[in-house]
Amino acid sequence: MSELYEGDTDRAHLFRYVLLAFDLVTILFVIVTSFFVHPLWVEITDLVFGVLILTDFTARVYVTEHKLRYLSRPSTLADIAAMVSFLAPLAGEGLGFLRILRTLRLLHTYQLMNRLRQDVKFFRKHEEVIVAAINLLVFIFVTTGLIYALEHGHNPMIRNYADALYFTVTTLTTTGFGDITLPGTSGRMVSIAVMFFGVTLFLRLAQVLFRPTKVRYECQSCGLMLHDADATHCKHCGAVVHIQTEGLL
Repeated sequence: MSELYEGDTDRAHLFRYVLLAFDLVTILFVIVTSFFVHPLWVEITDLVFGVLILTDFTARVYVTEHKLRYLSRPSTLADIAAMVSFLAPLAGEGLGFLRILRTLRLLHTYQLMNRLRQDVKFFRKHEEVIVAAINLLVFIFVTTGLIYALEHGHNPMIRNYADALYFTVTTLTTTGFGDITLPGTSGRMVSIAVMFFGVTLFLRLAQVLFRPTKVRYECQSCGLMLHDADATHCKHCGAVVHIQTEGLL
């Protein structure tokens, strides 16, 4: 079991890709089921997902050497929240948004990122942009889930996940059409938090996404691959580098 979670074999990498696919399915399930009243099959699916997540969580705790350190990680706490929300379907959508926090662990797994570097040339070439895009999507996704969980059921303007996503995007981009608002003191506090913390982070990630701070260029002397876009010398060995820029074609 330890080999599957921490090994470097093809079987271990395939196993972790399967886990990633499973997590993407759970995320899609959360979004789709926010658009309609939950029938019995949705609650049953919740329980099935919960059991699978519990099995995965138990296996991870079993194979890790430093269990207390592992249990105190934010990603582990997100797993616990996801597991509880899936295993308590009768609690309704009040806990449903916690499932979204699972993305915080999945998309930052070192072994998976390392495997993508080995397997996918496109990922190696555009790693910084891809990671920024992933971070941006995760941030928007989690913020939307939080707003949906806090407002759905008592705010008539937040009827489903799409409404919460629309409010999140218009707030982060400072568009602010005003057709969807979060009323009350708690709603205003949430809006302030999204504007105060979210806009800055959103702009930073968007900047990295559209204008990366690093470019890939292999130094002929030491082999360093990542350099500043305007670098003329390698920071590692000092050798002259010839990086193509907008002014050097």
